[in-house]
Amino acid sequence: MAYDKFTILKSSAYPLPIENVDTDQIIPARFLKATERKGFGDNLFRDWRYNNDGSPKSDFVLNKRIYSGKILVGGRNFGSGSSREHAAWAVYDFGFRCVISSFFADIFKNNCLNVGVLPVQVSEEFLAEIFAEIEKDPKSEILVDLEKQEVSLLSTGTKESFVINGYKKENMLNGFDDIDYLQNIREEIIEFADKRPF
Repeated sequence: MAYDKFTILKSSAYPLPIENVDTDQIIPARFLKATERKGFGDNLFRDWRYNNDGSPKSDFVLNKRIYSGKILVGGRNFGSGSSREHAAWAVYDFGFRCVISSFFADIFKNNCLNVGVLPVQVSEEFLAEIFAEIEKDPKSEILVDLEKQEVSLLSTGTKESFVINGYKKENMLNGFDDIDYLQNIREEIIEFADKRPF
């Protein structure tokens, strides 16, 4: 499997209420030399997260101990800019399994789905409510149900549905990337090919 199956995620979250976060801010270009998906989490939001001497910036959300969890809540237009896959790799490698925003750049959204990070798009109103609840209580939990395609704030009971491509949904439920999917239907492909005239 390419990654763990995603069915239901119940977690607290890191709030990043910044709009137009682009992929160069998620993972700066100078860290794109590696071709494997490992180690990118160390440099997630590198320039926002660390000072020039490498010391952590105490006021940045990922460095605040009051926050934890496998969900990142971002502002509108998350993942804009260049199409680098490494941005999704960095999000996954840090430990996030879900990013919630009111709008995602299409390429970033698809790159996330390819590596096992679920991008959940919600309304502006619900996003504001999520941020408000996390500000009130950093341990507030969010429930993301992929099968039902629902995201819920457990502290208030408020929930919204979200949209996901059916193929990508099935892959995430099974922990498949595109190669895994093809390998899983290998026998069907062979059977189909054998019936084809030459």
